[in-house]
Amino acid sequence: MAVRIPAAVLCGLLVLAGCDRQEPPARAAQPAIPVTTAVVQPRAWSDTVQALGTARARESVTLTAKVSEIVEQVHFDSGQQVAAGQPLVTLRVDAQQAALLEAQAAADEAQQQFQRLQSLAGQQLVARATLDTQRATRDAALARVRQMRSDIGDRQVRAPFAGVLGIRQVSPGALLTPNAVIATLDDISRMYVDFQVPEAALSRVEAGATVSVRGAAWPGRTFEGKVQTVDARIDPQTRAVTVRAAFDNPERLLRPGMLLDVSLFQPARQALVIPELAVVQVGRDSFVYRVDGEGLVEQAPVRTGVRREGLAEITDGLAAGDRIVVEGTGKLRPGVKVADAPQPAPDAGEAPGDRGGGRAPGAGGPPGAGSGGRG
Repeated sequence: MAVRIPAAVLCGLLVLAGCDRQEPPARAAQPAIPVTTAVVQPRAWSDTVQALGTARARESVTLTAKVSEIVEQVHFDSGQQVAAGQPLVTLRVDAQQAALLEAQAAADEAQQQFQRLQSLAGQQLVARATLDTQRATRDAALARVRQMRSDIGDRQVRAPFAGVLGIRQVSPGALLTPNAVIATLDDISRMYVDFQVPEAALSRVEAGATVSVRGAAWPGRTFEGKVQTVDARIDPQTRAVTVRAAFDNPERLLRPGMLLDVSLFQPARQALVIPELAVVQVGRDSFVYRVDGEGLVEQAPVRTGVRREGLAEITDGLAAGDRIVVEGTGKLRPGVKVADAPQPAPDAGEAPGDRGGGRAPGAGGPPGAGSGGRG
């Protein structure tokens, strides 16, 4: 049998139940995530072509002798700087000197005989044919003298141009043959670097373009030069063209045969460049976190171009004036609020700007400012 509850009692129970219930607390606002941001600005940017190159001397030769003979004197030391025409090696010339004296005596006699016949021919006392025969004899004797002098000259090896000698390979008393190496001679005051560029990049290579090279021998050192020549032919095997760049080498740091990393720069153009750290890569897709006027972030898909020296060119997806997150992207998701992280104060006695701080290039200012050189 159902029990009836008086209305007054029911109302009292409902009031008590309402007093026992507690309202849930209001959700607390999420704090802004500290990040480092930068404003995207156009800047001068140039494309580069990367390659490996080989250093070559402006002039280079392996010194040898033209004849086989005993070495009489050596006039140089290994590694010596020599001038053009400077004697380097003298070979024995005793036999050639004697032959020269003999040839000179025969030439003098032939010249005197020719002069006597010439005087008689003027008086019509000898036939013209006799005079012509003596003229030919005199000319042959003089030619013999010149030949002997040239033969003696071949027994002295001289520097064909100014440069630096390599390691000496001969000593006095040794028998020197035309196949024997005396030393190497290189003019390294100005160097060439030969490197290959793919056929697809040929339209971007022209004489006068800026080239920089780096080598393992000089870590952190960059050498700058200019494109001098582009080969007239493309290698059908590699589909690449050889490019030669010229470099001044006053300190003689570049040496023939060096393997160098080559960067061929293109004329500067205006481009949107951001720190590469700001680009998030997911598979084949790239995006950045863009900050709106209220401090909320959104994912902005971007397309990147050339990347180098910690910077990335943005070809699509951003516009000048956009504010992006550079550091701290790993803790973000679309819709969260961000704020610029405070920068630590420098230590006492430390000049502003001396602190590394770990900021990415361009953070808090135009991307890439103060880094990248020509880009």
